[in-house]
This record gives sequence, C-alpha cells and structure tokens, in this order.
Amino acid sequence: MGSRFAAHALRAGYRTILEDVSPEMLAAGIAEVQQSFAGFFAGGDLSAAQCNAAIGGLTTSRSVEDVCRQADMLIESLPEEMEVKLEIFTIFDKFAKPGAILASNTLTFPIADLAEITFRREECVGFRLVNSDPQEPNESSFLEIVRCAETSDATVAACAEVGRRMGKKFIVFTEAHS
Repeated sequence: MGSRFAAHALRAGYRTILEDVSPEMLAAGIAEVQQSFAGFFAGGDLSAAQCNAAIGGLTTSRSVEDVCRQADMLIESLPEEMEVKLEIFTIFDKFAKPGAILASNTLTFPIADLAEITFRREECVGFRLVNSDPQEPNESSFLEIVRCAETSDATVAACAEVGRRMGKKFIVFTEAHS
C-alpha cells in the first residue's frame, strides 16, 4: 500500500519518501511506483517529461526516524497488527517535527487507540485510499479521512487538501467512541 500512496502523492506534486527497513521491500515499492508511471504514460495520462518530473520527487530511506524529521505528513501502511502500529506511532510521536500529521491507513483499529499513545492527539488521523490502484480512474477510488474526538479541524483540513491535490473525492467521518 505504501507504493500506492507514493504514486498518488507524486502525481499530485508532493515530494515523497518511501521508507522500509528491508532493501528488498524498498526496491519492490520503487518498482511499483515506476510501473504506475509507466501506465500513466502508456495510457496517455502523462507525458514522459511529466512522469520523470513526478518520479524525480521520490526519495527513499531505511530509517523511519530520518523520515519523521523531514515529513509534514507521515502515513503508515503496515500490516494490521496493533503492536506494530502502536510501535510506529510511538516512533512518529518521538521523532516527527512539530505540526506533522500522524496518519494510519488501518482498517481494523480505532485511530483513537493510536492517538492515545502520543502527545499530539490533535494531529492523528486515519487516511485510507479505497480502490487505490493509481491506474484506476479517479471516479472508482476515494479517500477516507477518519478523525477521532481529539483530531483537530486543521489536521482534517490539511488531509482534505492532500486529497484534493490527489484528485480524490473524500469523505470525513468521526469514529464512534469505544
């Protein structure tokens, strides 16, 4: 899923950092992003120059801490295991620069549970691309922005702007209290 977020972000003009501790997974993610842009070119959606310019915004890292220090928005796309997600949110909270949005694409766990372990609950949000294949028409995919009770309006507005730049329709909803 991380490579799909990356392809959407790059196409929207965002500088994007893919991070994975596994060199093999990082290489696979880069290959998926490149394949997406090859499809954009082959389908006539983007010129070669546009594809190259977008891909030029992609960098990689094998250190989540380094990415945290640079990013305005951190999106985890880890397996649906609560311990893993709690661990990454702890790292996000510790190393992210002030004002950075801490986002999860979890389908299983409440955002409030992830936000609860941070000192920046107002900056925690769910950010899920549904039917997110970059090759699919935009009409078939959309963005879910999931706020918990503590998520700020500014965080939601920033996520909505990301969605708009990605060309996505989006829905914002608030989690029910557990």
